[in-house]
Amino acid sequence: MQLGMVGLGRMGANMVRRLMHGGHQCVVFDLNPNNIEQLVSEGAIGATSIDDFVSHLDRPRAVWVMVPAGAPTDETVLGLATRLDSDDIIIDGGNSYFKDDVRRARALKEKGIHYVDVGTSGGVWGIERGYCMMIGGTERAVTRLDPIFKTLAPGRGDIPRTPGREKTGGAVEEGYLYCGPSGAGHFVKMVHNGIEYGLMQAYAEGFDIFRNANSKELAEEYRYDLNLPEIAEVWRRGSVVSSWLLDLTASALLESPALNNYTGFVQDSGEGRWTIMAALEESVQADVLTASLFTRFRSRQDHTFAEKMLSAMRQKFGGHIERAAGG
Repeated sequence: MQLGMVGLGRMGANMVRRLMHGGHQCVVFDLNPNNIEQLVSEGAIGATSIDDFVSHLDRPRAVWVMVPAGAPTDETVLGLATRLDSDDIIIDGGNSYFKDDVRRARALKEKGIHYVDVGTSGGVWGIERGYCMMIGGTERAVTRLDPIFKTLAPGRGDIPRTPGREKTGGAVEEGYLYCGPSGAGHFVKMVHNGIEYGLMQAYAEGFDIFRNANSKELAEEYRYDLNLPEIAEVWRRGSVVSSWLLDLTASALLESPALNNYTGFVQDSGEGRWTIMAALEESVQADVLTASLFTRFRSRQDHTFAEKMLSAMRQKFGGHIERAAGG
């Protein structure tokens, strides 16, 4: 299948690579011509402008947008809409706010253009591991894109089947899910990221307790000089708290047990805030998720080992480089 990709950052470029490895044809465009040239050297069709980009696409066209959420996505989607035709598809695979999806889908529907929102998880490792995708939009458009989703997804791999799952169908075991109408995909991804905040905070606080177990404030017989990389490693093997986040934590601690290469300044992507906003609108209690978001705010004033742990996990799974302290 042919797909156009606008936005060739870390994830966008690697998604193009995974698709080309899977036999799909990709037409690519980015504001940075070096990013285009790199993927052209790997087999993609490059474009010099949005008009040139659209001219290379076969009807009905499918365009995946992978640019920062907010104004950049709005501008890209609206710019494409003036050049596309009825029955073409625009896919937003970034971290957009679900209410923006509903607004965009309504505007594009007037032109007969399908809008599909895809919450995409996989970070810098997605090219190898595949991408977990949560999808919103019309069933007709989503079904047409199934070959794309199937290639980008991780597949079943060696994960044991959930008991009873063999009686049900769908693509969920492949790693992608149609969640519902416009906005549903990004809504599910939004809460996914809110939960991620809480999980990361739990690991970070636990390892901070380990690090301070030899504090001089403790009675000597209760002091422990613990090996944090070894604890993370043993938990990876059979522990109920094992996870990919723990795998990345173990890697970061092995590289630098004191995490001296991290400041402890922790950004938030916006989706944690949106998750709390949704909880408020629904009158749902979300103590852990709210506290984890507020901890990120506080981390920008002074830094603890727990916050260095959060920085390390963000860098490992998403390639996020935190701003230097005071920057």
